[in-house]
Amino acid sequence: MRIVSIEQVKNKAKRYRIRLDNGADFVLYRGEMLQMGLAEDEEITTQQYEALLTDILIPRAKARTMHLLEKQDRTESNIRQKLREGGYPMEAIDEAVAYAASYHYVDDRRYAENYIYFHKDSKSCQRLKQDLLRKGIAKEVVEAALEEGYETDERGLIAELLAKKHYNPEEADQKERAKMYRFLASRGFSPGDIMDALRD
Repeated sequence: MRIVSIEQVKNKAKRYRIRLDNGADFVLYRGEMLQMGLAEDEEITTQQYEALLTDILIPRAKARTMHLLEKQDRTESNIRQKLREGGYPMEAIDEAVAYAASYHYVDDRRYAENYIYFHKDSKSCQRLKQDLLRKGIAKEVVEAALEEGYETDERGLIAELLAKKHYNPEEADQKERAKMYRFLASRGFSPGDIMDALRD
């Protein structure tokens, strides 16, 4: 493998992004790079790359993953994105995610179930599904979590939300109805259910 380029990471004086001709790229500290004698247009052997992965990049990716999970639960997709932004190659990312998943520190099903539990009183089933899919959770995982954890009567939930907003259909003008419609639509409720609730 040949080193195509070595560039200093923006706002990180001691870190350098190294790109290889096979499409792989990774970030090393300046001292690590100098110690290995890496330079542009020079060859890096498979053994050198494997040693980089084993000794530096994989342990660092695991540590970064654990740090990301310290303050909040995250989806696998989010962890992968953060590691990629941090300059870790795919091999290190796969190892770090597998490590965290083996201890259930990363668990998309648990994440989906918790998200549904905390938001089911303010969002429709459809909106919850969209939110979780947007977070990179697999469709079958989302659907299974919804089937198990979402039993809310959506018409009843709309009525509760309107009551909290002090909405009175007999006194509401067109502007107030439009405002409430937008509010409920943003939470994913169906147009038919919203219109019925605004009239009742």
